[in-house]
Amino acid sequence: MLSNLAKRVFVLLLCGLAANAVAHRYFFSITDLALNERTQSIEVIHQITAHDIDNAIAQTKQIHFSVAHPDYEDIIRQYIEAHFQLSFKGKAVPLNWIGLEINKGNIFIYQEASFSNTLIGLKITNSLLTDHYEKQVNTVNFHDNTIKGSLTFKRSVTINDIEIHN
Repeated sequence: MLSNLAKRVFVLLLCGLAANAVAHRYFFSITDLALNERTQSIEVIHQITAHDIDNAIAQTKQIHFSVAHPDYEDIIRQYIEAHFQLSFKGKAVPLNWIGLEINKGNIFIYQEASFSNTLIGLKITNSLLTDHYEKQVNTVNFHDNTIKGSLTFKRSVTINDIEIHN
């Protein structure tokens, strides 16, 4: 027969496991895209749950992948560049990699591109994690002096344009 202490520990463990199973039902990323008119550049900041992107890369590459991996930043960079692109009037807008930081279980990724136009007409391709998580939702918040809004991306919608009505 279990003692009261053992029963309590067992119940706490079960609650912890149940909370873990329920805690992560939502898969999302948030990207902030802003036109800096002073520097004539687009500044991009992605926020992604660290273990979601780590697990997706581990599954794709069939490796153990975590922040301890010696090529962690380079592999993350390759993944982001393959799954997030910008174009304007049919021409790619090359994004320069600035870096990344990990904070409280999230990865913040920084990119920028030279750009002297308004964001209206910018085409965004965002398929971050959509191949790995069926319910993945990626939100891109954007703004410049003429327009402000958000676009939503998911498995069935990976390309969107910034338009006046947004």
